[in-house]
Amino acid sequence: MNEQAAAQEKLDKLKIGISIGDINGIGLEVIIKTLANPKIIDFCVPVLYGSSKIVSYHKNIVGIDFLFQQIRNAERVFPDRVNVVNCWQENVNILLGKPTDVSGKYAYMALDFAVKELKAGNIDALVTAPINKEAMQMANFPFPGHTEFLTQELGNGKESLMLMVSEELRIGVATNHLPIREVAGKVTKDLIARKLKTFEETLRIDFGIDRPTIAVLGMNPHAGDGGVLGDEDDRIIRPAIIEAKKHGMLAMGPYPADGFFGAGYYKKFDGILAIYHDQGLIPFKLLAFGSGINYTAGLSAVRTSPDHGTAYDIAGKNEADPDSFREALFMAIEIAKNRKEYYGDRANALVRRSKIKSESGIEEEEEELEDELEDELEDDQAYEDEGYEEDEEEQ
Repeated sequence: MNEQAAAQEKLDKLKIGISIGDINGIGLEVIIKTLANPKIIDFCVPVLYGSSKIVSYHKNIVGIDFLFQQIRNAERVFPDRVNVVNCWQENVNILLGKPTDVSGKYAYMALDFAVKELKAGNIDALVTAPINKEAMQMANFPFPGHTEFLTQELGNGKESLMLMVSEELRIGVATNHLPIREVAGKVTKDLIARKLKTFEETLRIDFGIDRPTIAVLGMNPHAGDGGVLGDEDDRIIRPAIIEAKKHGMLAMGPYPADGFFGAGYYKKFDGILAIYHDQGLIPFKLLAFGSGINYTAGLSAVRTSPDHGTAYDIAGKNEADPDSFREALFMAIEIAKNRKEYYGDRANALVRRSKIKSESGIEEEEEELEDELEDELEDDQAYEDEGYEEDEEEQ
């Protein structure tokens, strides 16, 4: 590679922001273990938001060589180094393994600084290390978690979709962090329709899937069993799926969650929309824990995070596995590049090349799903003729 090409490659590398999360947890441990690999610099320019003093403290616990460069912000970075933005200057008391108002306060400060940089265009994507909800509440963080804060800051007035992603699974959650007693009251036909629209756009734009297939899980056991176990699936969820099909989406369901995962049917779909938190995250963590990531779909910017929490029980013991954080970092790079390619193609009036490969059997599987969709549309017409849509409109 000549000098000019090498210089251009440096300019083309994306700047990936990283908020340090809870300083009493394992966030900085998995960050340091990931960024200490010198090959990371070949793929991106890491910009870590927090404090060089806090980073040094955790570096001593990990006990590996980890060099970084302090900067004021990400407008000017060192492209061949890990960059650390000092979001505060004061000394901070670290109590490993415990939620405190101090750990919540500085996690909030690091996150807020990073989001401002993201909105300003100084970084291309954001990876958030884990926070603790109790600590954040102690620090008067006015949101249930990262997702809700980022939706306010980057959602442009629209809802986001919490999406758990691994190599085999993409599971979205319609109602996020809600007590189970509140779920039924929040689920509406309009909510499911909006989440499906966001999901479809995300799979197409951020993941490069030209015609994504989406399964929707039922809310009740056995998807209501014809109304015997609750009417929400027939009265709310299925009409939303019908509406999505009419708008050209390859959406299907509602499927009983237990049989759907138990029979391995999840492998047939590009995305799965769960109705509530544990319905989606329990199977996801059983099938992909440690290798999956959390992605906030529907935002104006890219944000990922590892699929684990602060893990206070092992904080400071140098036992944390960095695999999920590493996946979150590389997923942020990939999605940011996919977005640039997608919008760049359209700005130049180019036709986006299909990523469906016939040799992998995906074309054949898509045709089978389309046949199934045609059968479902016939069933849906009979369903509408029974008057369920009119019943919902009257309520």
